[in-house]
Amino acid sequence: MTESDPGAGVPLHRGASRAEADWLARADAAFPGGLIGRAGLPRELRFVPVRGQGARIFDREGRAYVDYLAGAGSLVLGHAHPAVTAAMVAQARAGTVYFGLPSEPAIALAERIVAAAPSAQKVVLTSTGSEATQYALRFARAHMRRDLVLKFEGGYHGNHDSVQVSTSRSAPERAPFGVLDSLGVPAAIVESTLVAPYNDIEAVRGIVREHQRRLAAIIVDPIQRGGVFPLPDFLPALRAIADESGILLIFDEVITGFRLAYGGAQEYFGVSADLVSYGKIIGGGLALGAIAGPAHILGLADTTVDAPAGYVLVNGTTHGSPIAAAAGLATLDELRAPDFHRKLNDWTANLRREVAARFRRHRLPAIVTGEGSFWHVAFTDRPHRNNADSLQADHDKIVRFDAELVRQGVYLLPGGRRLVTAAHGDTELEDTLRAVDAACRRLAREG
Repeated sequence: MTESDPGAGVPLHRGASRAEADWLARADAAFPGGLIGRAGLPRELRFVPVRGQGARIFDREGRAYVDYLAGAGSLVLGHAHPAVTAAMVAQARAGTVYFGLPSEPAIALAERIVAAAPSAQKVVLTSTGSEATQYALRFARAHMRRDLVLKFEGGYHGNHDSVQVSTSRSAPERAPFGVLDSLGVPAAIVESTLVAPYNDIEAVRGIVREHQRRLAAIIVDPIQRGGVFPLPDFLPALRAIADESGILLIFDEVITGFRLAYGGAQEYFGVSADLVSYGKIIGGGLALGAIAGPAHILGLADTTVDAPAGYVLVNGTTHGSPIAAAAGLATLDELRAPDFHRKLNDWTANLRREVAARFRRHRLPAIVTGEGSFWHVAFTDRPHRNNADSLQADHDKIVRFDAELVRQGVYLLPGGRRLVTAAHGDTELEDTLRAVDAACRRLAREG
């Protein structure tokens, strides 16, 4: 871990200035809800970031925030890392898009992914992590000649139609089918997507046994949203079930890939998958995704050979962007440094211990959980085994707690993922714990 950015000590959130208020009004006029995506800060805490440096982001008034979103996990080195920035600039000067031709950075990045993923022989590059999971499911269905896939309640695998089922809500009465999470998604999607509770191996066995002839794959996020982490036997049991039933196991490593370890969740948990989807870190903060897997499966996209049965369509103008691939290569170079992941994970483990100690000191009923460089806070009495557990936690309290963290200069989305970067250092730890103490005091006052 590194020392902090000079932004430490800059005055903290105290309401938007007139200039910032004007920008926020323009955002309201331009975007639905004033947001680019579905999630954002409470309106009274919104600000317009103007730059990021190391482990902090800054608003236009110069206020600094310790950043635990890290570009939704993509900035494992922190903001504006000099080696990554230099690689991006150099490639931008050389060219941005070479449609129809693989660039040198794209080829080199694919080689790195193959070397890091246990079962990988080939790679398909995409433009986003969402596209990577979409293609992974397409390859699985094409290879198996089956339509059904099994996912888990609370599992988010991107923005495409085929996975907008039970990403947040739990509907045990509909098992093994789920509920749609978005307007505009065909109702038939529910019929092609089976749903099981996370960490419930017996439920998985029952679903696979009943639907085995039509089931192509199980897709799982090794670390699920809502602070849901795998029990020790869960991922190995999924591998065994897939092997026994002759179906594919897909790891969605869009966030965990190259973060938990250089070999991602497969290395960290000691379980290999048939197909693996990547995103975030492999683009160094730019838009890039990938699927890695065996040649006989990804070869279904090879249009240079005669395939009477047809091909899996893979196509996109910015698939394998040379600039994103160059940024990703520069990032992976840094991740190969000795003890990189041990230091990152140890720093996060210490953060979790210190935050938990503050809750005990203030006698607040909260738990702090995590794996690797992930940490999660929940106002509940036990760790979350599945999505239903996470929905039982005190959502109002975590939103109020996290809102106070933002006021105190810690950037995260209330109730969302918390991730650490290699740029977090001693000063970031001190500022974070000071903010946690302040948030705990406020909750204690409010009862």
